Amino acid sequence: MAEPHNHDEPVERPPEVALDAGSQALSEALRSSFAIVKFVMVILVFVFLGSGLFTVREGQQAVKLRFGKPVGDGPSALLNPGLHWSWPYPIEEYVKIPITTIQQARSKVGWFAITPEEELAGLEPPFGASISPAVDGYVLTADGNIIHSRATVQYTIKDPINYIFNFANASNTVQNAVDNALLWAAARFTVDQILTHDVIGFSDAVRSRLTTLVEQQNLGVVIEQCSVQSIPPRQLKDAFANVVKAEVTRGKVLNEARSFENQVLSRASADAESRINTAESARARYVAEVSSRAEQFRELLPEFQGKADLFVQQRLTETLGRVLTNVQDKIFLPETADGRARELRLLLNREPPKPKLQSPQS
Repeated sequence: MAEPHNHDEPVERPPEVALDAGSQALSEALRSSFAIVKFVMVILVFVFLGSGLFTVREGQQAVKLRFGKPVGDGPSALLNPGLHWSWPYPIEEYVKIPITTIQQARSKVGWFAITPEEELAGLEPPFGASISPAVDGYVLTADGNIIHSRATVQYTIKDPINYIFNFANASNTVQNAVDNALLWAAARFTVDQILTHDVIGFSDAVRSRLTTLVEQQNLGVVIEQCSVQSIPPRQLKDAFANVVKAEVTRGKVLNEARSFENQVLSRASADAESRINTAESARARYVAEVSSRAEQFRELLPEFQGKADLFVQQRLTETLGRVLTNVQDKIFLPETADGRARELRLLLNREPPKPKLQSPQS
């Protein structure tokens, strides 16, 4: 029967076996490797954490997303320019938003098919005998005509939260609003108004409609500029050119007619004014003369009423004196005592005939 073991007694350990040189070298190599791995892991942790540093530049704002949701509510979720930190992806990520940079959107409807390279080079692609709806875009005017038109809009982001998170692709939403505004405005203007008569009014209508849509849909942007380019269908370019030429000729003829009308009216007005002035001057002179004679008559009337015969004789003498002042021979025949007029007869020889010139002898 075995004896019970006493736990208080020390247990003898087997003697350690001395490691050979190869095992000892391997052990030291493993310890060095573990130290290097630990150091590398520490560096990787710092690199991982440092990858969350990012910079928001001037004219930008940023939003941190934690598992896809914004960190913060409303304006507090926006990060201003400066250095910021977030947990690295996939825990957190950030989105930078250019709030002062001018964004641009161009309508896709209403214009013929053209590549960016052709447009940049100023080349116009070939066209067929008619417009192909599958390739070429166009707009329908209020008077039932077809033209090519496109709108280019420049805008800035006013509300970054709505712009980024309320729409899957806000830039496409802005472009759809531009297309809607262009088609809406074209349906309310005639072809002549869009191409020649009211180009600015058409552009203003597109911008007004676009601004309304942006506010209704709460896109979070501000429209800075809207320019609209419109041309007739390329297949009818010559016909529209003739119409424009006829309009120019009509305008030129009307301007010439109005100019001639103004010249005639000015000349007639000046002539009428001159005639009126002459008539007014003559009227004033006649009125003054008649008034003077009337005043003279009123002064002489008492003398005539007192002694009429003497008055008449005096006036006659005065008148004859004035009339005959420069007359060389004066003959005065007063009436006879019985009131009969005397008669004076002068017999004057006729002018003697001129002497005939003698003709030279041949």
